Amino acid sequence: MRSPLAIFPALLAAVLLVLAPAVTARADLFGGKLTLRDENKMGHDFDQIIRAQQNMVGDTYITDYVAKVVSRVVTGKRPMPFQVKSAVIANPLINAFAIPGGYIYIFTGLIQSVETESQLAGVIAHELAHVSQRHVVNRIEKQKKVTLLSTAGMLAGLLLGVAGGGGNAAQAGQALVLGSQGVATAAMLHYSQEDEREADHVGLNSMVQAGYNPEGLPETFEIMLKNKWYDNSSNMPSYLSTHPGMADRITYLNDRIARMPKEFLKRTDDNTVLKRVQVLIRSRMSPANTALAYWDDKAKSEYTPMDYVGRGITLERLKRIDEAQAEFEKALSLAKNDPLVVREAGIFYFKVGQSDRAVGLLQKAAIMNKDDAMALFYLARLQAEAKQYAEAARNMRKVNELVPEDWEVHHHLGMILGESGDTFGGNLHLAYAGVYSMRLDKAREYMQRARDLAQTQEQKDQVKALEDTIKARAEIGK
Repeated sequence: MRSPLAIFPALLAAVLLVLAPAVTARADLFGGKLTLRDENKMGHDFDQIIRAQQNMVGDTYITDYVAKVVSRVVTGKRPMPFQVKSAVIANPLINAFAIPGGYIYIFTGLIQSVETESQLAGVIAHELAHVSQRHVVNRIEKQKKVTLLSTAGMLAGLLLGVAGGGGNAAQAGQALVLGSQGVATAAMLHYSQEDEREADHVGLNSMVQAGYNPEGLPETFEIMLKNKWYDNSSNMPSYLSTHPGMADRITYLNDRIARMPKEFLKRTDDNTVLKRVQVLIRSRMSPANTALAYWDDKAKSEYTPMDYVGRGITLERLKRIDEAQAEFEKALSLAKNDPLVVREAGIFYFKVGQSDRAVGLLQKAAIMNKDDAMALFYLARLQAEAKQYAEAARNMRKVNELVPEDWEVHHHLGMILGESGDTFGGNLHLAYAGVYSMRLDKAREYMQRARDLAQTQEQKDQVKALEDTIKARAEIGK
């Protein structure tokens, strides 16, 4: 399980073919109204596509933190018509987007760029306001003569533009929209000024209700504008292209905040976990030389144990193993009972082949944080190498519970079960690895092997559930 987890990105142009049947609401829907059930189905289908097309972060330390911020924002939005589900996309762009059905996606570039949790919460609150106010759905409903294919084309263009952040991806997205619906529908790539003003208003209210400092929302917009002016690289905020009028909206937000009770502006954040998450993102997902320059420029007197960890991860990526080991040992000497420090040291020793050192650290990390998918993942692999199949399978199954749609986890679990003699379970999970990596031919091949091996009714039911999953994926991919 890599962090982030890369899930076989496909050609951008293929997204239209994948998305075409994703809007599966009734045939008479267009010209009528989308129900909440329709929106949930649409969101679920798009979520499957996004997970197959984007690099999803599978480190539960990162995703759990984001989920907690999202959950806190949602407490300020009740009643919310959907059960909100969050995910993190490994992408350096300063971006986030939400889709019908309550699915929200946060880019690592946004997490890395903010200084406080309130700033991150501000963007989350704004995006969830677009969902709760049904801005995308309302636009679809207004297209009285929109066909199933053209609606899919419009949304494909929207997602391509958001995910690509400009350049070829955004051009491809706009081309899909223009090709399927004409110039009149190109505006649907962008939220209207009215949509943005309402999302700012509703989002700001939910931030305040959730206990965040409302200044976080305009502060994040200001960070995006600053990046727009000095950064012409791929890190320029694509958020600006899909959310227009940022400068005017900052003025509006600041005017509203100025009229709020002063105690709201005195609220402070505990940014401890945010800073630790940022270390993981910078060290694992930023260019290694850029990350190293960050720690080289930082005074050693300001280093936390996690800074030594981040520098160690970066040096390992640069193949400077001895230097990396020294950094990890320094971190351990300062924080030997910090679960994240211990975990990262264990992963380092796993990667450099020092299994004895790695297993002790990973076991300790897994005991301290029983829901740490990364610690359990690497521990299970070490146990499998030592032919401790029962322990390895138990731990990898736990990882599978934590990240159920990770193809790499299913692959390793399948291999562990197969090597232990459970050929049915091995083939079943190898089939799921094919499903979640969108290699459906492989999935069907392993499914047939599992079907041939199934003896009990429970096993036959498991094969049937697998078959249904493959069929559903195939329908989305037609």
